[in-house]
Amino acid sequence: MRPFPVAVALLTLPAALAAQPAPRTLVLTNVHVIDGTGAAPQRNVQVVSTGTRLVHIGPGPVRVTAPADTIDAGGRWLVPGLIDAHTHISTRAAMLRALGSGVTTVRSSSTSHYQDVGLRELVKAGTLAGPEMLAAGVFVTPYLGETATADPRLAALGDAVLTPAQLREVVRINASRGADVIKTRGTERAGLEEQDPRKQVYDTEQLRAIVEEAAVHGLKVQVHAHGDEGARAAVLAGAHSIEHGTYLSDSTLALMKQRGTYLVPTYATVIDLTLPGGEYDTPLLQLRGRHMLPRLRETVRRAHALGVPLVTGGDTNYGADGVTRIAHEVEHFVELGLTSMQALRSATAVAAEALGIADRTGTLTVGREADYALVERNPLEDITALQDVLLVVADGRVAVKRIPFALPER
Repeated sequence: MRPFPVAVALLTLPAALAAQPAPRTLVLTNVHVIDGTGAAPQRNVQVVSTGTRLVHIGPGPVRVTAPADTIDAGGRWLVPGLIDAHTHISTRAAMLRALGSGVTTVRSSSTSHYQDVGLRELVKAGTLAGPEMLAAGVFVTPYLGETATADPRLAALGDAVLTPAQLREVVRINASRGADVIKTRGTERAGLEEQDPRKQVYDTEQLRAIVEEAAVHGLKVQVHAHGDEGARAAVLAGAHSIEHGTYLSDSTLALMKQRGTYLVPTYATVIDLTLPGGEYDTPLLQLRGRHMLPRLRETVRRAHALGVPLVTGGDTNYGADGVTRIAHEVEHFVELGLTSMQALRSATAVAAEALGIADRTGTLTVGREADYALVERNPLEDITALQDVLLVVADGRVAVKRIPFALPER
């Protein structure tokens, strides 16, 4: 049975596009906090942010001198804002859907025409309400197709991008357009009927050219790879993360552990392959998904047992018909053997480490950014509580607020 979609944001698109007010001092009272560090929950505390930063998490009352907004959490549970480390958001409406599901940070895994860069800048400027976006720009892939129209320099390369010189040039173009990360591939795709997700498309030499050029610009590389051969080549080339990893062998997983390579399995999206509706809906893809899902299940369990760091990614564009959310991925991680705390951290602290932003987000710690979500129940006891988000604060701004439910007293 397909999981229910996570609650959507109450912001309408026109409202989200209005100039966003500067973040005020915000006080949450009567709240239980799971801070994402792995420590035991703090019960019945106050959380205070001033501007974009957390300034107090602990017993109250706290004396606040600046004008403040106070929200009574009603004994509910606060967690760090969720992180989607593999997404394809390219529209403003999609940004709102992500935000409404409790996601306050996303790492783009490519868009066709640098939409992720533009969305990132709109959020930074306070023009658009949305999660913080780490942009990948366009996909470094063997055949650019329509993506070649995104920049005249891409068009000049021709359709095929195969030589180390061509690969380096695409990386340079992405860097010049403001990319925060580089996305490439080691294998073909699972979501295209004519491709085989196990088939390798770039070898170690080609992938090393991408990784080396990215390093020149201070960028890490995430590599799409379902098949073991393409994934191993990526790890040997210095990939920062492997995306999907369906058919990884024990030896490749051991190499990832040795080198500190992250795994972003996007398990919930392979479930989507197996079901009617959603973002993939053809008989062939359903059959493919039914074969892939048990293999990916095994891979995630073996990776976890070996200590390979697991990170949540939805591999969704948050389209109007999409049903995959990061809260679902966290739930599946628990089903696959992680504790609720480990699964939650894979979507918060560990994900922030993978994205290189753990110094400012991923945990509810004084001095970090005020990025958090409020849920009804303790997710350490019921991990599905993450699917019902009642309050979202991103960078100190209230983006979603569904409480209180009761009418105000007369």
